[in-house]
This record gives sequence, structure tokens and C-alpha cells, in this order.
Amino acid sequence: MNLNIKEKLALLPDKPGCYLMKNKDGQVIYVGKAKVLKNRVRSYFTGSHDAKTQKLVSEIVDFEYIITDSNVEALILENNLIKKYRPHYNIMLKDDKTYPYIKLTADEHPRLEVTRKVKKDKAKYFGPYPNAGSAQQVKKLLDKIYPLRKCKNLKDRVCLYYHLDQCLAPCEYEVNQEIYEEITKKISRFLQGDYKEIADELIRKMEQAAENLEFERAKEYRDQLKDIENIMSKQVITLNDRMDRDIFGMYTDKGWMCVQVFYMRQGNLIEREVSMFPYYGTKEEDFMSFITQFYFENPVLPKEILLSEDIELDYALLEEWLQIKIHQPKRGQKRKLVEMAMENAKAALEEKFNLEARNEAKTIQAVQRLGELLGIHTPHRIEAFDNSNIQGTDPVSAMVVFIDGYPDKSSYRKYKVKDVKGPDDFHTMQEVIRRRYTRILKEGLNLPDLIIVDGGKQQIIAAIDVLENELGLSIPVAGLKKDEKHRTALLLYGDPLEPILMERNSQEFYLLQRIQDEVHRFAISFHRQARSKSMLYSQLDEIPGVGEKRKKLLLKHFGSIKNMREATVEEFRKIGIGDKLAQQILTALRSEEKKD
Repeated sequence: MNLNIKEKLALLPDKPGCYLMKNKDGQVIYVGKAKVLKNRVRSYFTGSHDAKTQKLVSEIVDFEYIITDSNVEALILENNLIKKYRPHYNIMLKDDKTYPYIKLTADEHPRLEVTRKVKKDKAKYFGPYPNAGSAQQVKKLLDKIYPLRKCKNLKDRVCLYYHLDQCLAPCEYEVNQEIYEEITKKISRFLQGDYKEIADELIRKMEQAAENLEFERAKEYRDQLKDIENIMSKQVITLNDRMDRDIFGMYTDKGWMCVQVFYMRQGNLIEREVSMFPYYGTKEEDFMSFITQFYFENPVLPKEILLSEDIELDYALLEEWLQIKIHQPKRGQKRKLVEMAMENAKAALEEKFNLEARNEAKTIQAVQRLGELLGIHTPHRIEAFDNSNIQGTDPVSAMVVFIDGYPDKSSYRKYKVKDVKGPDDFHTMQEVIRRRYTRILKEGLNLPDLIIVDGGKQQIIAAIDVLENELGLSIPVAGLKKDEKHRTALLLYGDPLEPILMERNSQEFYLLQRIQDEVHRFAISFHRQARSKSMLYSQLDEIPGVGEKRKKLLLKHFGSIKNMREATVEEFRKIGIGDKLAQQILTALRSEEKKD
């Protein structure tokens, strides 16, 4: 614990609020809330913690806190701060999006739409739906059954939907409001879970159409009935009270939390959603954080929330903020629903770990098998190189590292080619291998078990020449060649160099594909970055009054020629460049654009 933290801990107040943990770069890495700031923040720096919390604490070099008047204010503030800073160690709901709803508009000519924004616009909102696909599926069905308008703005003539009997065509014909009222009532009942009346009506219409020998029409009604059955078959459990409620089940293991949410609408269990994430606070704190984020931007709330009695949360605080009754049922069907949610959460998390274990076993086996094919020890550490240039301009090279079959991105390295001019892959590979392994020897770092170069015999020979003849190293070097479609084709290795035979659908071939794709991606992205800077510098070099310092300043502020060209004189003024020089820069860049 550094002296700054020690002094600040002594000054913490015994009031509610939020705290923000920061790393050495000043970035907020964790946000939490507390009933008593003094006790909660101090707990991070005293006593023993599990490995996850130790990792978090090891990165903390400073913290801030914000005092609030109440626990409810702290709860809301915590959620706002998480949304703002997106801290690495806080749980975040996937995609950070609100949930989709089906909206029945309150327009003169109502329509159905799927939306993620609930407004006070007198429209009716139904949901939430765990994913947009579910909402769109239901809307599509209702669009077929009920002839509300489909277009956002009324057209000047009837469209195809009118001819399909799926629109009343208010664009051409006057529609009585009583008709709309009847349709919207039926849609509302359906979306609230009462679909029996609609199904009975479709059966009646299907039978009538069959009697009239309108078999195509009868088939349409039959298909609509099947769609209803498919959609509503998800409602596997019902409660007679017809209440909207959400049921939460939570399970934790190995530093991960899984939350299953069951959506019950009008007494019918219609959908479920699963979320999995690592957590770094206590499981109670992070589960509370999950619930607050879950409801924060989803204003259509259920009437009741069911939670397990085994989860110790501040229920009074949640109820005060949400204005929703929270129950922990001890018996009966509600208890069974909670147990089912918890069982599903446990099953989902165990499945995740089992799949990861299987994939890890396959990856380790692939690394071992690769070593056997090459006749070397298991290559635990593989370093792969790729060169990138366009007709010799801005040549760069990149290296990626795979340890036991997984990328170690912290060990990736980029190289700007210094001594080679023009498109010369042989000497470029020599330079980069020389620079990489000279430094490895100088600093006493770990050598790889296998080096892979992107290319054929020339690149392999270049690498071996430097390693053996200049540096005295004996490291296996293999080359990956691509086919005419730029896909991994074969592995070259040995003396003499020969293709290594392997099944294209084997795990070891898949590992090589991943390595080649990753090093190529890394090299290309670095080359694009270097080329854009080079283009920026080359165009700025021609402008009098723009020296090396100003070029760097312009690059840092604007990022690209395009942004600079579209800027105003006032924007240049913000970084200390006078109006006259700014106008010269704009004139030069814009005239260069016209030449292009």
C-alpha cells in the first residue's frame, strides 16, 4: 500500500457514497458503493482476499469517493459512474443496450414497431423481450393477422400490404376509429398473453375458407395458427394471478457469475435470458450491481421480482429505488420458479467451464501433435513473424506470440524496417530476426521453442541464416505458405525444406491457421497505421512553416489528413496555430485533394 492511499484511508467518512479505484495511468478500474465508505474502502487493503480481488487491489494506486445523502442515491450514482467510465473490473451488461419492446403507437392510424426506447407518448409498450429476434418474430406475426399500417409515413397510394389484406390503406380510404379500437384491443390482449381468442378466430376463418373452396386462404390461416403455436409454446409455466414478474437465479464458481432471468408476463413464463461475467467484488455487491443496470434504462417494470432466500441483498434499498415488491418465496410454485432459474444458471456456468476445458485440452493436444510432426519437443512458446508493405513503401514487420496454443498479446511486437529499401522480404526478415533475438540474448529473455515465418523457403532460409550463423542459436524455424485464395495451405520444415503432411481438419492445422491469421492481421493493421502517418507527413512536408514539432502536433490532434482538410481555422487556433498558417495548411491540403 502506497503512502498516498494510507493517508486517504485515514480520512474516509462514515457516510454512504461511491468510490472509484484508479490505476497508475489514472484510469478508473473499479466503481463501488457503500453504506459506510470508511469500512468498505478500507476492507480492500486489509485482511486476505481471493486471487481475483488481489489482482484488482494490486493495480490500485489511488482512489476517489463521492458522498451521497442516502443508499438509494449511492445505488443510482454507482450505475451512472459504471456507464460513464466502463471500468475493467466492473460487470457490464452485454452490448450496454436497453431491451427491445413492441410498441403500439397512439397515432391516428396506429402501427406496430420494435423499439428500445420507451417514451411518454401515449403509446402502449409490451415487453421487454430478451432479444430483438423474439420481438420481431411476434411483430411479424401480428402484422400478418391485423391490417394496421406498415409504413412510417402515409404513402400517396395503396401498397402491396393492402392487396394482401394486411393493411386498411388509410392513405386512400377513410378508416373508422372504432375499427382501430377493436384491432388494438385484440393486439393488446395477445401481447399480454391471451391468445386463445385469436386462435379460435383463425380456426373459424380457416374452416369458412375451406368450405368456400378458398384453399390458399385456408392455408394462410393454418400457417398463422402454427406461428402462434410456435411462439406461444415457450409459455411452459403459468400462474393464475396473471401478474408480470421477473425471476432471478444466480450461481457463482471460479470467479464467474451466471444470472438467469425468467420473464413472466400475464402469469405466463414466456422468455429467459442468461448473462455470464467475471466478478471482482463480493457476489452480493456485483449481483446488486447487475440488477440495477438491468432495470436502469428499462422503464417498463414488472409488478414483482422473485429472488432466492439464499442471496443476501439489501432488499429494502432495491424496493425503495425500483418501487417494486421483492419476494424471497420459501415454498410453493414461486419457490419452484426461483429454484429453476438457479438450476439453469448453474447448468449454464458448468457448461461454459466444461466447454473451455475441452477446448483447452484440444489446444494443448494440438501443440503436442505439432511438435511430434516436426520432430521437436512440444513448442510451448511459438513466435510468428510477418512482413507488410505496398510496393516497398513503409515496410514493417510484426511478431505475435502463442503460449500453449493461446495468443499472449502482451508479448506482441512491431518493427519498422530500418535498413531495407524496396520490396525485399528476404533481407526484411533477416533484419527483424536479427533485431528480435539480439535483444533476447542481451536481456536474457526466454527463447521460443518454435519460430514460424509467414512465407516460403526464402523467408525460412533468411531466418535460419541469422539465427545460426550470426547469433549462434539453434531454434526450429518453419514457414507457412498460403494458396491462391490467401488461405493457409501448407507448413514447410526440415533440411531439406519439405511440406509437413497433416489433415486440413485437424486441430494442429487449425492452430496454424489461427497463428497465421493473427500475425497477418497484426502486421496489416500496423502497416496501415504507419502508412497513414507517412502520408500525413509527406503532404505536410511541402507546406512552409510546418516543421517537425508542428507535424507531430497536427497528427496527434487531427489523426488524419481527411480530418485536417475538413477542419476550420478556429480548430487550428485551439492548438496554437495562427490563422495565416492555418489557412496555408488548408489551402495546400485541399488543392492536393483536387489533384487526386
